[in-house]
Amino acid sequence: MNDHDCIVRAQQLNADCRCVSLDSERLTTELARVSPSFHEEVLVARPHLFSQSMVFVGEAHIARMAALVAAVERIAALPAYQAQALARAPQIARHEPGPLGVFFGYDFHLGAAGPQLIEINTNAGGGLLNALLERAQKACCDEVQALLPGELAVDTPEHLFLDMFRNEWARFCAHHRRSASAEFLRTVAIVDDAPHDQYLYPEFVLFQRLFEAAGLHAVIADPAELSLRDGALWHGEARIDLVYNRLTDFYFEEPRHRVLREAYLADVVAITPHPRAHALFADKRNLVALCDDAQLAAWSVDAPTRTLLAAAIPRTEAVTAGQADDFWARRRQLFFKPVAGYGSKATYRGDKLTRRVFDEIIAGDYVAQALVPPSQRTLQQDDQSVELKLDLRTYVYAGHVQLVAARLWQGQTTNFRTPGGGFAPVLVVPCAKTAEEVQ
Repeated sequence: MNDHDCIVRAQQLNADCRCVSLDSERLTTELARVSPSFHEEVLVARPHLFSQSMVFVGEAHIARMAALVAAVERIAALPAYQAQALARAPQIARHEPGPLGVFFGYDFHLGAAGPQLIEINTNAGGGLLNALLERAQKACCDEVQALLPGELAVDTPEHLFLDMFRNEWARFCAHHRRSASAEFLRTVAIVDDAPHDQYLYPEFVLFQRLFEAAGLHAVIADPAELSLRDGALWHGEARIDLVYNRLTDFYFEEPRHRVLREAYLADVVAITPHPRAHALFADKRNLVALCDDAQLAAWSVDAPTRTLLAAAIPRTEAVTAGQADDFWARRRQLFFKPVAGYGSKATYRGDKLTRRVFDEIIAGDYVAQALVPPSQRTLQQDDQSVELKLDLRTYVYAGHVQLVAARLWQGQTTNFRTPGGGFAPVLVVPCAKTAEEVQ
């Protein structure tokens, strides 16, 4: 199949392949490795965390997403881009800590023109859960030769993710001229507000087990359990070397996160991801810059890269009061997002807006993005065909795609409340070159 044929084939499979690919017994076995009760804690309490099936994506689309990720990361390294992004961010974002930031999430919709980058997140959850989910799949629609995308296709999550965190530690030590010997990384804290109450708490437990299996001491902690003394960050009597940061207070602005803020600015602990990463990648005003061809040209971004960005990022505009009438007139073709939003919170499809909510958007810090409806996956639920929306999340570190996963849902925005929905593995429909194309 050529590129077009494999893309069409993937669309057909998403519409017609309705079998159950999840091997429930294998998933139970994977979860039981953590603890005998972990299966119930995950699946009974969170029945819509994992979908029962998979999503198919053409190899050409996978390659295009990877190319866009690489292009964005090249541009984000430009001094002029960084100066613009950091100038509008809180002061804390200008602090250079050393680490890159783990688990960036580049989220895509599959539009008519191919993958469209909807947003970038710097604390994307679900990476280890999706790696586990991929292990629990069985052959589905076996007429398709399907492959796992990303670096996990050739490596284990245990090795890949541990190497990522160790590299973050090494970068922190190198930046601050400390010894980066592996034995000096001893204690990791997985930090979020009220972590036991978080929907993705099971993933925190999986990471804790992953770190402990590698000989590290790992704790799951609320920021209130941390203290700063003797030039170090502590959890009780354990000195913390590295914080895996799952907070959505991206700049440590809330009073309850004061200890983390002070520890970060004092460089007494490696924190990943961190405020600088959020300002450079996840602030949605960055998408405005990435859509501005004249600005990109002024930054000496080459023409092929600018063409790729124009084709793969829906036009994104800063919402201003002076253009309120224009945005209201075009609202049905737009999706409105807060510049520092996450998890679909306070996001609105323009065709669903009331005038009251629109006035709140105008008064707030929002961007407007050209509406790209998500593609669909047809599944069988209780002898009924059900159409679910889907988006794709590429988990990225240092510009490399580690894993591609899908989220299935019904409703206006992504959620984990839809029967049959949740995280789903992505399998690639290969685009083999024809003899004419090879020549």
